[in-house]
Amino acid sequence: MAAKKAKSSKKKPAPEEFRSEALALALEKQDIAAVALALRNGITVVPLIAPGVRDNPLDSGEVWTYRDRGTGELALLLFSDAKNKPDNLPPGVGIYSAAWLRKFLATHPITTVFLDIAGPHPMQADPAELLKALDA
Repeated sequence: MAAKKAKSSKKKPAPEEFRSEALALALEKQDIAAVALALRNGITVVPLIAPGVRDNPLDSGEVWTYRDRGTGELALLLFSDAKNKPDNLPPGVGIYSAAWLRKFLATHPITTVFLDIAGPHPMQADPAELLKALDA
């Protein structure tokens, strides 16, 4: 019983603690090579419709994407910091690796990727170019 109590008393990280310093610096410089390096070697913050089950490492949550009503095109939003996520998006965020990003972009018909779309240093990237950078 003591083990259960200790496990349940672990502090869950607050969304504000989710940050990639390397990605933030690369976006600040608007350096696409540095952005690619940060994504390839670090983590990125992704908005979630529903977070995964905390005790199930296989459940990473359901990623939120934006579908343009007029064209049907699908966009993925990535953030260097959870604080940069606009309030009108779902409140949940997750931290994902380059391997996850590579798989997600290869699996889904994403037409564009927005990085820190609401600032402070937004950038837009072509998914095919990101895949090339992740595989370099």
